[in-house]
Amino acid sequence: MREIKADIITERIAELCVAANCVLPCDIKSRIEDARSKEPWHTAQGILDKIIENYGIAERDNVPICQDTGVCCVFLKIGQEVHIDGDLRAAVDEGVRRGYGEGYLRKSVVKDPLRRVNTGDNTPAMLYTEIVPGDKIELTVAPKGFGSENMSKLAMLKPSDGIEGVKAFILQTVKDAGPNPCPPIVVGVGIGGTFDKAAYLAKKALMRSTDVRNSDEFYAELEAEMLEKINSLGIGPQGLGGRTTALAVNIEWMPTHIAGLPVAVNINCHVTRHRTLVI
Repeated sequence: MREIKADIITERIAELCVAANCVLPCDIKSRIEDARSKEPWHTAQGILDKIIENYGIAERDNVPICQDTGVCCVFLKIGQEVHIDGDLRAAVDEGVRRGYGEGYLRKSVVKDPLRRVNTGDNTPAMLYTEIVPGDKIELTVAPKGFGSENMSKLAMLKPSDGIEGVKAFILQTVKDAGPNPCPPIVVGVGIGGTFDKAAYLAKKALMRSTDVRNSDEFYAELEAEMLEKINSLGIGPQGLGGRTTALAVNIEWMPTHIAGLPVAVNINCHVTRHRTLVI
């Protein structure tokens, strides 16, 4: 049994909060630059140029890519041979507190969803844990802005709706979102499970590199088809028209009940931030 002190988790979370907010993942930068090279619309070209300039400045000067530094989503894959010495939840929240404070990142979390008083330190984190084989902990920090989060949807479709119903729901969700999530977007889709699991899968799908297609060929083909359909909508960068509405569609799935077909769509703007390290 390997022991990892909770203080180490705190330190790493703090580092990841700043890094994730200031440096866009390489795969997302590549998707944006590739889209710019293929974009025929003049206005869209100009917007993509500004997006590229913006994330270049953010990385160079170590400043946030976007003013909405998000609610902090933390994904932990914890090896079953690891013992954490200390309070895990407290360690994660302390890491977020330090990272958002020391990094001068905007604090956007309210303590109560109806009384709306800011917690002042961007805690608590949205914490997701998974027990896996091994003696390591994989940490992923994903700041999630709400311009795109607010455009996300979940539907409990009927099994008879089938794949065409799923396609229609994904496409309609993007249509309804229009310019609001700051396109070009990355679309995370969760299919199956239960009401809550579908939403989790959609969020988790956004953590997968856009360079990696679903390992199941059936779903890989569905990802490609939906990306083409979404880009044919013509919403374009910032909603001002163009062929680049989405950079990628990532789908995750799991078994479900014979009576159900849960589908969730979690939209992310072009600033699809996430950083991972292993302890």
